[in-house]
Amino acid sequence: MMEQNAFRFKNYQDPKRSFFSLIERVFNLEKLFEDGIPVRFLPKMVFITVFGIFYIGNSHYAEKTIRKIDKIQLEVENLRADYTTLKADYMFDSKQSEVARKVASRGLHESQKPPFKIQIKKGEY
Repeated sequence: MMEQNAFRFKNYQDPKRSFFSLIERVFNLEKLFEDGIPVRFLPKMVFITVFGIFYIGNSHYAEKTIRKIDKIQLEVENLRADYTTLKADYMFDSKQSEVARKVASRGLHESQKPPFKIQIKKGEY
């Protein structure tokens, strides 16, 4: 024959030894709420609630600002690298030898004569 299923009880802690029962015994919350919610604590609770919401909001705002700062710093680093690269390219391209090489295809060449100063005598012009 088959044995019937029997409900097994788990060994739960004694309710008098749990954490919440300890809080209840220490603070005697049942006596505090016998006549309903005490109104005298309402302004303090509202203040603590508003202060907590403000604190949480401020934390979120600070985290969002830190993320923005990190993103902008990364962008600045990338732009600085681009600037350095472009500046190096410009310095290389503006060398006399590079300019001469690039304009040679247009039929221009470097002058072999040194530059000279044109002098005009007073009253000649």
